[in-house]
Amino acid sequence: MDWNAILFAFSLTLFAGLSTGIGSIISLVAKRTNTAFLTVSLGFSAGVMIYVSFVEIFPKAREELVADIGIVAGNWVTVLSFFGGMALIAIIDKFIPNIENPHEIRNVEDLKTGKNLQDSDKLMRTGIYTALAIGIHNFPEGLATFTAALRDPQLGIPIAIAIAIHNIPEGIAVAVPIYYATGNKRKAFWYSFLSGLSEPVGALIGFAILMPFMSASVFGILFAGVAGVMVFISLDELLPSAREYGEHHLSIYGLVAGMIVMAVSLLMFL
Repeated sequence: MDWNAILFAFSLTLFAGLSTGIGSIISLVAKRTNTAFLTVSLGFSAGVMIYVSFVEIFPKAREELVADIGIVAGNWVTVLSFFGGMALIAIIDKFIPNIENPHEIRNVEDLKTGKNLQDSDKLMRTGIYTALAIGIHNFPEGLATFTAALRDPQLGIPIAIAIAIHNIPEGIAVAVPIYYATGNKRKAFWYSFLSGLSEPVGALIGFAILMPFMSASVFGILFAGVAGVMVFISLDELLPSAREYGEHHLSIYGLVAGMIVMAVSLLMFL
C-alpha cells in the first residue's frame, strides 16, 4: 500500500470539497454575483469532466476489466458501471427537494433584497437544508475524486480542480441565506465551509469499505462509475447552471476551453 499516494489523493479530495468556502467568501464580499465568471467557470469544469471521462477514465476502466475478466465480460461490466455511476447521482438528486437543492440558482443580490426568500427563519432553514443536501450529494463525488487521484495522480489534479469549481456555487447557496438570516458572516462561512467536508469523508469511508476487496476489477468498476458520475454532474448540473447564470455562448466557450486545457495537459504527460 502506497501511503504517499493515498495521502496525495486525500489531499486533493479535501481541497475539492472545502472549496465551498471559496464560494462563501465570494458571496460575503461581493455586492453582486459575477454571473459571467460563474458561467465560464462552470462550463470549464463541465468540459474538463466530460473530456477526461470519455477520453481517459472510461478507456482505462475498460482496459483494467478486459485484462482481468475478458473482452466480453470486461466491456459489459464497464458499460454497466458507467451507467451505474449515473444512476447513483440521479437517485440522490431525486430525494433532494428543489428548495434545498444546492444546484438551484441563487444570486447574492436577489437574497439581499428578499426577492427569493422573505423571513429570516426561512432563510436559515434554507441555508441549513442546503448544507445537508450538499453533504449528501457530494459524498459520492468525494469517492470519485479520491479514486481517480489514487489510480492516476495526473488525472486527479484536473478532476479535483473541476470539482472545486463545481463546488463554488454550492458554497454561495449555503452562505448567503444563513448570512442574511443571522447577520453573522463567520457563521455563514463555517456552515458553507464545513458542508464540503462530506467529500473527504466520503473518500475515507468508501476507501475503508473497499480496500479489503481492492483488485483490478474493483478499480475498473470504480473508475467506470467515476466516469458516469462526472458526465451526469456535467450534463445535469454544471451546464444548466452555467446557462442560467449567464449567456449561453459563454457556457459553451467555457466548456470548449475546459476540454482544450484537459487535452493539452494529458498530451504533456505522454
